[in-house]
Amino acid sequence: MLLHVIARGKIARSPEADLVARYEKRLTWPVKLTELPETGGKIPDPQAPYKAVLLDERGKAMPSEKLATTLGRWRDDGMRETRFVLGAADGHSDAERAEADLLLAFGPATWPHLMARAMLMEQLYRATSILAGHPYHRAG
Repeated sequence: MLLHVIARGKIARSPEADLVARYEKRLTWPVKLTELPETGGKIPDPQAPYKAVLLDERGKAMPSEKLATTLGRWRDDGMRETRFVLGAADGHSDAERAEADLLLAFGPATWPHLMARAMLMEQLYRATSILAGHPYHRAG
């Protein structure tokens, strides 16, 4: 299953970009990163069937194990792509939220966009590591 991260704004050269690249290299699942301008731009058509996950402050905070279980179930159910969408500074519209399969939050704090992107990549690596039985995740 393709893990497709779609983000508004350019990450450029930064410590956050280095983290995104580090986890992108570690991921064994196929991954695609799409950057869009702050407004406009065309989101590529998905590989159907697919799921859409919006990173949103109103979303559900999930333990890493739950995210792994969810991704594993979607993969096993035949999803070809899971899209993780990070919105612009003003977030997502109500219509976008209503259409999403999952609203995901990294807790109640507000995170800078670039850090949220790096955190998402780490969580995707962690979730796929959990599913593979890799010791990266040390549940306690």
